[in-house]
Amino acid sequence: MKMNVRKIRSQFVHPVVVARMSAGTKEKIQTIVYSQGTCDHIRDLILNAGGKIKYELPLINAVVAELPSKIIDEVAAQHMIQFINHDAKVFKCMDNASVAVAGHLVHDVGYTGKGVGIAVLDTGVYPHDDLVKPKNRIIAFKDVVNNKSYPYDDDGHGTHVAGIAAGNGYANKKYMGIAPDANIIGVKVLDENGSGSTSDILAGLQWVIDNKDKYNIKIVNMSLGAPAEKSYREDPLARGAAEAARHGLTVITAAGNSGPNPRTITTPGISPSVLTVGAVDDNRTTSYEDDFIASFSSRGPTVGGLSKPDIVAPGVDIMSLSNRGHASYVSHSGTSMATPMVAGTAALLYEKEPNISSSEVQSRLTNTAINIGDSIYSEGAGILNISGTLDLDKEELQKPDEHPDENPNLHHDEREFHPRRRPRRSFNLGALTNLLDPSLLPLLLLLL
Repeated sequence: MKMNVRKIRSQFVHPVVVARMSAGTKEKIQTIVYSQGTCDHIRDLILNAGGKIKYELPLINAVVAELPSKIIDEVAAQHMIQFINHDAKVFKCMDNASVAVAGHLVHDVGYTGKGVGIAVLDTGVYPHDDLVKPKNRIIAFKDVVNNKSYPYDDDGHGTHVAGIAAGNGYANKKYMGIAPDANIIGVKVLDENGSGSTSDILAGLQWVIDNKDKYNIKIVNMSLGAPAEKSYREDPLARGAAEAARHGLTVITAAGNSGPNPRTITTPGISPSVLTVGAVDDNRTTSYEDDFIASFSSRGPTVGGLSKPDIVAPGVDIMSLSNRGHASYVSHSGTSMATPMVAGTAALLYEKEPNISSSEVQSRLTNTAINIGDSIYSEGAGILNISGTLDLDKEELQKPDEHPDENPNLHHDEREFHPRRRPRRSFNLGALTNLLDPSLLPLLLLLL
């Protein structure tokens, strides 16, 4: 019986793959091929048809395969093939360009994330003094891109992210991260330009799942994203992240930097199984009153109509580790910077309550967030509240005057302070209620 090519392509092949086939490319096309069953059910089929398998991804029952254009219709027509997806490019979520969360006060009462593993899927991790001294806390490193065995970062983005989550301030106490005793598991999935393929990120996720018990990995930080074309049920990155969450990992992802337009949340942040983080501009002050959502921070809803982001955290002019030297620092902006603030907070919570589930971690983070009066599609539940997440009584936290601070903007770029103008928006009584809450008074700037 003659094959109905048009029907097969419309139902079982991603439009980008079809476009490349129609253009007459003679190169092999890298694809993500989903199985109706397991990877075993389609491996031989692909090899026998002339394809080359790059990865097997049991977490989403798929293989990454390079397929000659001329065989894709034939492969797609096989009954064990669910769908042939485009292997899309993924990018770091950094804009080219701390809020009063009481981070150091939490450290003073004994919570530092000690022993909790944070997997950072990014451009790599440079062995900065704040991560390797006095004890090396980069306890594992997996390089999906270049297959090197030692920690490195040829872009710098991953190092900056790791420092926000877990730098200990060894070289400069001013830039201590949220969870200064947490362990970092570096997984390099992005190249020297901060970009990578969907398949490499999925391979990194697969490695994290396979090694989570070995390294006590509790949290996956994904300060990266790709434009979302399909719903979370069909998108490969969203499916992979959801599977990691199903294995008990707390997956925290960047919302993306395509704001302020609506429906700009990137994948894997479109998944309801992950905690999606937007960025707030704290205007370099200790008050929530003048905080506002950064213009670049992606807005919801998702392409599938879900309410995202889930939470927001500081993401403008954040000073953290640089890959240019063992004691160097650099300032960056983006939802990439906001994401590890939440990841570090999750590490503190896991230290305090080791048996807490990943779903409970997400609930605690969002239920204690502080509304700043923006729309749910901009701020989600509100701004990160570390002491609230850890359920610490005010009496447990030292008062601000017990922590004299010569520089009130420690976590920010040390340029002359000029407050940024808050975007004009409508009056919100809920925001006023939060601002008048006396429990917010003891909160200080985050030390980074």
